[in-house]
Amino acid sequence: MSLAAAQAGTIAAHAIELIGADKAFDTDSGPVRALAPTDFSVRRGEFAVLLGPSGCGKTTMLRLVAGLEHPSSGIVRVSGRDLWHDDARDTSAVADMGVVFQDANLFPWLTIEDNIALPLKLRGVAKAERRARAGELCALVGIKGFEKRRPRELSGGMRQRAAIARALSYNPDTLLMDEPFGALDAITRDMMNIELQRIWLETSKTILLVTHSISEAVFLADRVALLSLRPGRIQEIIEVGFARPRDITVQSAAEFRDIVDHLRSRLEH
Repeated sequence: MSLAAAQAGTIAAHAIELIGADKAFDTDSGPVRALAPTDFSVRRGEFAVLLGPSGCGKTTMLRLVAGLEHPSSGIVRVSGRDLWHDDARDTSAVADMGVVFQDANLFPWLTIEDNIALPLKLRGVAKAERRARAGELCALVGIKGFEKRRPRELSGGMRQRAAIARALSYNPDTLLMDEPFGALDAITRDMMNIELQRIWLETSKTILLVTHSISEAVFLADRVALLSLRPGRIQEIIEVGFARPRDITVQSAAEFRDIVDHLRSRLEH
C-alpha cells in the first residue's frame, strides 16, 4: 500500500480528530486556559465519552469539535476535513454534525413534528418530505403519536427524545451530545441511556458525549476519555469491552464496578 493510500485510510477511519488543539478565553482579569493542547480522535461509528468534573474543559472540547469555538491553536478535523481555515469555518464539515444540549431547546410555539423538521425546512426540503422524516424519527426515538403536541405537553425525557430526533433529521454522520440527560431524574436517565444506545445501534452514527456521570460513561461508551481539572487534558483513555446491547444489569457486574471505581479514584485524586 502506498503512503498516500495509507494516509487516506487513516483519515477515513476517524470521524473526529484534535491535533494539539487548545482553547483560552479572554476575561477581564486576563486569559483563562480552558483546554490544554490535546490530541484525541474518535473512530467512525464509535461511541466515545468525555468524562470529567465540572469546569474541566470537556464542554469546551465538544464545542471545538462542533465548530462553535475556534481553537486558540492546533487543528480540529471532521471526517478528514480541517474544520477551520484561518478564521473561516468549513460549513460542509459542520453539516455532517448534529448537536444535542442539556436543554432540549425546542421552540414552544411549534409542534414536536415541526421542531424536529425545522432543520430540514431551513435546508429547503419540501413539506411532505419533512413531515415523513419527522414521523420516521418520532418512531425511532419512541415518541410516535406525539407529533402534534407542543413541547410543554411532554415530559423532560420525551423532550430530549425530540431534541435527539431533531439532531438526526438531516442524517448527520456524527452526533455531539453535551450532558443531554443531566437534568433528568435517575430512573428516567437510565431509561434514556438504554434508548440512546438503541438509537446508536440502529443508526450506526458516530457519537461523542460529554458527561460527569461515571456510571453513564461506562454504560454507554466504547471508550471513555478522562479529563483532568482545568486546563483540561486527557489523563487516561479506558476501553469498555462489554457486549452490546447492554442492559441496566451490566452495572452490577464486578468488571463494571471495577472500571467505575478506577475512574472515581482518578477523579478524586
